[in-house]
Amino acid sequence: MNEATFYNWLVIAWLVLAALSFVALFFVTAPYGRFTRDGWGPRVPSRWGWVLMESPSLLVFVALFGLGRGRSEPVALLLLAMWVVHYAHRSFIYPFRLRSSRPSMTLSVIAMGAAFNIGNAYLNGRYLFALGPALESSRLFDPRFLSGFLLFVAGFALNQHSDRILLGLRRPGETIYRIPRGGAYRYVSCPNYLGEIIEWGGWALACWNLGALAFFVWTAANLAPRAVKTHRWYQEQFPDYPPERKAILPYLM
Repeated sequence: MNEATFYNWLVIAWLVLAALSFVALFFVTAPYGRFTRDGWGPRVPSRWGWVLMESPSLLVFVALFGLGRGRSEPVALLLLAMWVVHYAHRSFIYPFRLRSSRPSMTLSVIAMGAAFNIGNAYLNGRYLFALGPALESSRLFDPRFLSGFLLFVAGFALNQHSDRILLGLRRPGETIYRIPRGGAYRYVSCPNYLGEIIEWGGWALACWNLGALAFFVWTAANLAPRAVKTHRWYQEQFPDYPPERKAILPYLM
């Protein structure tokens, strides 16, 4: 089996696993953050869990870029920048903005997340920089690339703004939860998740390949059920929780 065939089968498997995970996550909630619980192995502080879980995606993608072709092409450099901006923040900035250092992430979740991130970085980086067509400069003017890039930027901005509101609810050392207010929290309980889904939807549109589409499908399959669970948790914990809010899609869900 050559690498192109292996890649195609891996994309198919990735999409099937995303569909299965989407269904499963409505019944089993990943045990981290507010949903952390015993029975999933040893726990470590969330900030180090995020570093260990997210940094492989950054490192693998950058390595594939360095080993690939067309490293000086503007399209390749822009796609690299998009990926690095997201994962450098998620790996090395966001974790150290967390106000609590309690051990709320299990090693099993970290291991599963890191394994996914390695596979996902391979699916995206290997196709873009080796297996797929050359990233010619003309793609900069393709409507799919331009609209995808703008969606990515909009999703990233929404994710960042929503995280900033959420992180600002706690003082250093606190572990309590409060109702987030302002920004897109006026409409949904999890605009941070919505922003990330929009980001990778934009990525899929800009890249226009099955590996990027699989990443977008996985993102939605993972975060939409968690948003529904988080929404219900807020409603159970806070009797005065705003009734007009939806879980993740304004006015819809």
